[in-house]
Amino acid sequence: MPRARSQQISLEDTPYYHCVSRCVRRAFLCGEDPVSGESFEHRRGWVERRLLFLASVFAIDVCAYAVMSNHLHVVLHINSEKIAKWSKLDVLKRWHKLHKGTLFTQQYVRGEALPDYAMAMVESSAETFRKRLTDISWFMKELNEPIARQANFEDNCTGRFWEGRFKSQALLDEPALLACMAYVDLNPLRAKISQTPETSEFTSVKKRVAAAKHQKQPKLLYPFVGNPREDMPDGLPFELSDYLELVDITGRIIRKDKRGALDASLLPILQRLNISSENWLCIAIEFGARTGVVGSEQSIASYCDANKRQRKPKLSDIQLLA
Repeated sequence: MPRARSQQISLEDTPYYHCVSRCVRRAFLCGEDPVSGESFEHRRGWVERRLLFLASVFAIDVCAYAVMSNHLHVVLHINSEKIAKWSKLDVLKRWHKLHKGTLFTQQYVRGEALPDYAMAMVESSAETFRKRLTDISWFMKELNEPIARQANFEDNCTGRFWEGRFKSQALLDEPALLACMAYVDLNPLRAKISQTPETSEFTSVKKRVAAAKHQKQPKLLYPFVGNPREDMPDGLPFELSDYLELVDITGRIIRKDKRGALDASLLPILQRLNISSENWLCIAIEFGARTGVVGSEQSIASYCDANKRQRKPKLSDIQLLA
């Protein structure tokens, strides 16, 4: 039986999660249907625009994403520090970008005077919306439902477009986070629909490379802020240049004509995390086979103990990230 989503998301263990949504019918999310020949490529833009819009509304950061032919990947970071700084008015304004809210919340945002009983209801609504803006289930709902409605309208049909539940993985430590982000960014290469990371359409790595050419980072993606240190700013705990180099080299390795031709073990990012080239290649290729939680043996053991999970992952799965 699948575990309840509330039991899978634990901020005490990690703020990072890998989520996957898949279509349930033959009609593709994007790309070209080989049976009918009809192209759905334009739907990739729907997904990317909606995803990045939600990143500007929620206190949930987008670390990596890839929009594929019949599914999408996204690596998310729940930003508790960000939402703690938002005032009641900030929360309501953000929620109103998604929904109308209530009559009283609308009046409050407009600056109208409200009686005490109405203010109490505004307070209650704001706290409800605050929780939703850090809830991955709400984030994925706000991403998937509009896309499903658009696709059903275009296909002139009704019914489910996505699987009933999106799948999620808890990323318990830095190696797991790094491996998952690279796995997501390299999805188009493994699927042989692109030749290089920087030409992989509708992926986070393409946006990061384009911005890096101008010495910038994409505003709507969670930024790279360098290796862990004191007074570290909010962001991913890696150097951007190190990550892009790792993704580039890994992309060359996983191509059949380049397998084994390059040694990634000398890269600073893998040296810092003590990951060998051989282990990294296994991670980059097989990450999608992992389920539930991903991390080192110690990280997973601590997670299982804290969440009273008796069924622990096999040691062979754990050692890839050890």
